[in-house]
Amino acid sequence: MFVDTPLVFGDVSLGSRLITGTGKYKDLDETADCLRLSGCDMVTVAIRRVPKTKPGERSLWDAIPSSMTILPNTAGCYTVDDCVRTAHLARELIGDARGGRLVKVEVIGDEKTLFPDVSATIAATEKLTKDGFICLPYVTDDPVACLRLLDVGAAAVMPLAAPIGSGLGVRNPHNLAIILELVRAKRPEIPVIVDAGVGVPSDAAQVMEMGADGVLMNTAIAGAANPRWMAEAMREGVRAGRMAFKAGRIPMKLYASASSPLDGLFTRR
Repeated sequence: MFVDTPLVFGDVSLGSRLITGTGKYKDLDETADCLRLSGCDMVTVAIRRVPKTKPGERSLWDAIPSSMTILPNTAGCYTVDDCVRTAHLARELIGDARGGRLVKVEVIGDEKTLFPDVSATIAATEKLTKDGFICLPYVTDDPVACLRLLDVGAAAVMPLAAPIGSGLGVRNPHNLAIILELVRAKRPEIPVIVDAGVGVPSDAAQVMEMGADGVLMNTAIAGAANPRWMAEAMREGVRAGRMAFKAGRIPMKLYASASSPLDGLFTRR
C-alpha cells in the first residue's frame, strides 16, 4: 500500500497534496461538501472578498471544517502595501492557531489577465517573511522569479500552470520542469505547488507526475457542472499523479519492447 509523506512548509504539515479554494460556489452547503469530498487539509480564503453577514446568519467560516488549516490570500491586491496590510488583517482575524501566520501572497499586475506583478510579489514576500509570516507566493512560471522568491524567504513557490480560472491546463510544461529542477537543486526542502489553470483531473495528475509537491485549485471544482463529483475526481487525480511519480515511470523508447521474456520460444525450422 502506498503511504505518502506529508506536504510540509514552515511548521505546517498536511496529509493531502490538494489545496482548494472557497470562492465561486453557489452556496455554503456546496462549499462545505466540496471541501470535504476533495480530501484537502488546507483551504485558501480571499480575505478581502469574504461576504459580510448579518448577526445569526451563516458565514463562509461556518462551511470550513475546524480540522482544516486556513491559508488566507491577498487576492485583489495590486500593490505591495495593500498586500502587506491584508496579510496582517488576516492574521488578526484568523489567529495563529488556525493558520494566521500563513499567507498566499498575491500581488496582481494586470486586471484583465490576473497575471502577478513579479517584482511586487518578491518585495511583498520579503517584507512579510521579515514580519514572521509563512509565505506561499503565487507567481508566473518563470524559473528565475521562483529562485528570487527562495532568496527572500518563501516557504513554497506557487507557479501558475495557466491564467487563473482558465482551465487550460499546463501551458508550458518545460518551464515547470525547469522550476522543479532548479528549486530542488537550490532548496530541496521547499515545495513547488502548481497554482491556477488546472481544468480536469488529468491536468492535476500531469503536474504531480512531473514532480510537483501539490496543486492548488478553485474554479476547476467550483465551476464544474457537478462540483461535488469534480471535487472527488480531483482528489483521485492528485493522488494518482503523486503515486505515479513516486513509483517511477518507465523510460520512453522509440521502438517497441516486448513485455514477456523471449527465452524458450518455439522456433520455426
